[in-house]
Amino acid sequence: MNASVQSSAPSVVVVGGGFGGLSAACHLADAGYDVTLLEKNEQLGGRASRLTQDGFRFDMGPSWYLMPDVFERFFGRFGRRPEDYYGLERLDPHYRIFFKSGARSASERSSGPGPRDEVDRVDVDPDRAVNRETFEAIEPGAGAAFDEYLATSREHYETAMETFVYEDRSRLRDWVDPDVMRAAPIGLQLVGSMQSHVEDYFESPKLQQIMQYTLVFLGGSPRNTPALYNMMSHVDFNLGVYYPVATEDGVTPGEALRPDAASDVAADGGAVPAEGGSGPGGKPATDASGAGASGALADAAAEGGIGLVADAVVALARELGVSFELGTEVEEVTRRRDGFLVADADGGERHPDRVVVNADYAHAERELLPDHERSYDDGYWDDRTYAPSAYLLYLGVEGDVDPLAHHTLVLPEDWEPHFDDIFEDPAWPDEPAYYLCVPSETDDSVAPEGHSNLFVLVPVAPGLEDDAETRERFRARILDDVAEHTGVDLRDRIVAEEEFCVSEFADRYNATQGTALGLAHTLRQTALLRPKNRSKAVDGLYFTGSFTTPGIGVPMCLISGEHTARALVEDDR
Repeated sequence: MNASVQSSAPSVVVVGGGFGGLSAACHLADAGYDVTLLEKNEQLGGRASRLTQDGFRFDMGPSWYLMPDVFERFFGRFGRRPEDYYGLERLDPHYRIFFKSGARSASERSSGPGPRDEVDRVDVDPDRAVNRETFEAIEPGAGAAFDEYLATSREHYETAMETFVYEDRSRLRDWVDPDVMRAAPIGLQLVGSMQSHVEDYFESPKLQQIMQYTLVFLGGSPRNTPALYNMMSHVDFNLGVYYPVATEDGVTPGEALRPDAASDVAADGGAVPAEGGSGPGGKPATDASGAGASGALADAAAEGGIGLVADAVVALARELGVSFELGTEVEEVTRRRDGFLVADADGGERHPDRVVVNADYAHAERELLPDHERSYDDGYWDDRTYAPSAYLLYLGVEGDVDPLAHHTLVLPEDWEPHFDDIFEDPAWPDEPAYYLCVPSETDDSVAPEGHSNLFVLVPVAPGLEDDAETRERFRARILDDVAEHTGVDLRDRIVAEEEFCVSEFADRYNATQGTALGLAHTLRQTALLRPKNRSKAVDGLYFTGSFTTPGIGVPMCLISGEHTARALVEDDR
């Protein structure tokens, strides 16, 4: 951040260590603020937590590295580059899709699992020309439509990023701008739904699904997500899909883990290196107080994955002087005559000049703030459309899992019933669409030799009841479905297993209704219609993360942190 504070080091407490909070902390520290970040859990990175079990290492949340330009821009703000902290491996294929055409009928399935009649799959390749041929083979004429669609998608991406995403336009007056007026024709073209927009280009349901699957990661459905998000196809096909990998001179894996977690790692049988691991450029990985940081826990985290990106941002924050307090659950944020009171569950109190909240926005308003300091009432939060939660099954299995790719999608011929189960009439899906992440296809360090590491993610409605009996039935259903539609039978090879669902999202992240992502990107919840990053009720109180602009996803949260920090600095001038 270019602007520096003129007064002597005002203090800021950031509540929550997700990517939005980490980004805000970096920008504010760089602007001269004295920044302390408080995190409820034992790891930094928010939903980008890591799980280690029996030699298997899992990214528990985000697993797609998309929009590399955003990461380059973020680190560039501080005179760094992503490659100072981690490397990138472009995935080949970017992802694989199994379509459930050729599957047995419901009555046949009721008699027990069995082989599918045919394998119907498509690979999305790093080579755009190969993808064009794939589209043409599925639907004559779709190759030309593919080129036209991606040209439009690129134009929309570049316009949207420069005019609407990197610029914070969360207030009505921010839209009275010549750049916005020039971009208005594009915006007006894209106020319809993604479904109708994609149907204008492709007739094949399979191609329509390929162009719309990313909407799940935006927390929406094709019917309720604005066509503006066609720009994600530029991200997908033109910018590429990557996997972060550790490098010799980069950040030590485990930087985002709690320093005193070493004993837990040793108990699990992992080797614990000597303390005092190195950060970028050989610098000691320490917190602001000079204590040894968790960069020493190199064996406690996967060598690659999104967790490594969290490590990188934490390392950068420490270099900029940010202090971290983990295992610190904030229970109260209140305005005082001089600054704020921030109280934690252990009775600790802090009195900063400013507060940035990266916790779930609705939770913070309802549980942390007194009623008179809230910007939105209960009715507002009750009327929001929350992004899906997820049923997650982390599995360590014996042997390989070919033909699953690093990123694999399994899609029914008609996915509308699943979206209805999420957004219209909440229910556990009968014919689910789901995602499998198999990092062991790329990274040998995430599983013991001779084993594979994967997780299954099924989007489900937020707020869904997820008792043990229901989960057990759904687990069996999903494992049967994987066997039937991909040919990979995991059921008798599982040696490590963990579940995560609606209840865990609510408990671990204080997520409203157990949402896995935040607020959905519906037309009513896009741009200035999202909750504001400035409190409307209290001066000096700010919010960042997936509830605010620009929205959901790691890149968007990094940008959100920048917006929030800029707003705070501007208000202090």
